[in-house]
Amino acid sequence: MIVEDDELEAIEIESIHVIEIGRFVPRPEIDQRFFDTPYYIAPNEPVGQEAFAVIREAMRGKGMVALGRLVLSKRERVIALEPYDKGLLGTTLRYPYEVRNAMDYFGDLPGLTLAPDMLGLAEHIVDSKAGAFDPSLFRDRYEEALLAHLKAKQAGAVQQSKPTFAVPRRMINLMEALRRSIAEDKKLSPAPRKGAAAALARKRA
Repeated sequence: MIVEDDELEAIEIESIHVIEIGRFVPRPEIDQRFFDTPYYIAPNEPVGQEAFAVIREAMRGKGMVALGRLVLSKRERVIALEPYDKGLLGTTLRYPYEVRNAMDYFGDLPGLTLAPDMLGLAEHIVDSKAGAFDPSLFRDRYEEALLAHLKAKQAGAVQQSKPTFAVPRRMINLMEALRRSIAEDKKLSPAPRKGAAAALARKRA
């Protein structure tokens, strides 16, 4: 069946520019796979600020999230509202048919019994690279490449295209890779002082 563009344009959900809240649910009950796009929500008139603050703090105190509906780009979306600083964070949610079943991808994976030494090595790697979440360290390499291309084009230079992906390496044994990583970390660690080494030896004895 052929559907013309003007037919799709004619399908329009009425937008009343108001988020209609249907229910409140505990935040942990929302499966993270349903979260889509976040928006900041704030009252657009001073007269509504008190009511806005009251409902925000009530949700904060109860640990609840409001589920509502609104129309974005002619499409009705479910949105989750939760307290965020002095305002609300509204995150649109995917519909169930938009979320794929995890068992379709993980169902064939076997339940393995992990070797304790292998797990210990992996935990050591995790601990050695642990740190605080810092989004300022994120790099958008595509944007960097695009800006470099535009600057080169503006200067009249012809920029040679370069591969943006790493050459795949051959498969290696995970256990050996973990051991090699730990060995490299030990090489980079400063050597203990003589006094400390002697004290350590006495403690071991």
